[in-house]
Amino acid sequence: MERTLALQAWLRKLFPEEKLRIEPASADASFRRYFRISFAGPGESRIAMDAPPQKENCSPFIHVAGLLRSAGLNAPEILAQDLDQGFLLLTDLGTTTYLTALKQDDTAADALFRDAFDALIAWQLASRRDVLPPYDRALLRRELDLFPEWYLARHLKLVLAPGQREVLERIFALILERNLAQPQVYVHRDYMPRNLMLSKPNPGILDFQDAVYGPISYDAASLVRDAFISWEEERALDWLVRYWDQARRAGLPVGADFGDFYRDLEWMGLQRHLKVLGIFARIHHRDGKPGYVEDAPRFVSYARAVAGRYNALSPLAHLFDQIENHQATCGNASS
Repeated sequence: MERTLALQAWLRKLFPEEKLRIEPASADASFRRYFRISFAGPGESRIAMDAPPQKENCSPFIHVAGLLRSAGLNAPEILAQDLDQGFLLLTDLGTTTYLTALKQDDTAADALFRDAFDALIAWQLASRRDVLPPYDRALLRRELDLFPEWYLARHLKLVLAPGQREVLERIFALILERNLAQPQVYVHRDYMPRNLMLSKPNPGILDFQDAVYGPISYDAASLVRDAFISWEEERALDWLVRYWDQARRAGLPVGADFGDFYRDLEWMGLQRHLKVLGIFARIHHRDGKPGYVEDAPRFVSYARAVAGRYNALSPLAHLFDQIENHQATCGNASS
């Protein structure tokens, strides 16, 4: 309530002559909140972002928004800011996410994904070294460690045996080796339908403040292996082939063979699948937001599918079998 009152006071200073209507616009997995600001008279709505300074840093959001807009992409424009209080005033990219549109009518998916991949290519073509933080070994590994710490130990209450820990350590090393061998570009890091808006130009791009400089396949993997909606493998492959061909023609370092690119994407996606399982469990148990963990089975399915396609990952597939057995045993014990 205190922050809401402070935000209202800040907005009244910005618009002293206006009668404002302030309504919740959205919230995300972090501590940020968004409000839609409408005016009594004519004028476009605005978005106010509330990011508590002790929890969130607005500076990366401002920096990456500028990079996206410089690349010709539709990211919010920063209209006003108060970094001491953690408030930003942004242009409004609309009310309909890709996720909402796709769940209402998935026949629009081909056109929407074409726009999303076109925007992704433009973003990657704008890449420059030393502009964004590196998606380096340390960061990739910290993300992987969320899987055993939060998903296995905290959420499933599974204590890994020494042999299981060794298997996971070997798999993590293989994943990191493959991920770090990829060419590096700008990475949005959460490029998925929930963070893309139906907008003109399409798409509007949100939730980009954690962008890094890292493996080229990451954003493509997160787009087709989404947290909240799944696609048939054949359809996703069609989208990826088109992206790969366009990216190659544009001069991006995706490689001359689609099969090699797709293997890189699968291994990159696996890192993300394991990380997200840990993040969803952490959001549930640490932050008290249980809704995200309900989608954990989707990421287990993604991870198991990748582990089943590559011989080097077969120990991970076996580990998932053991995890499933543990869940079944715990479920029977509690029934």
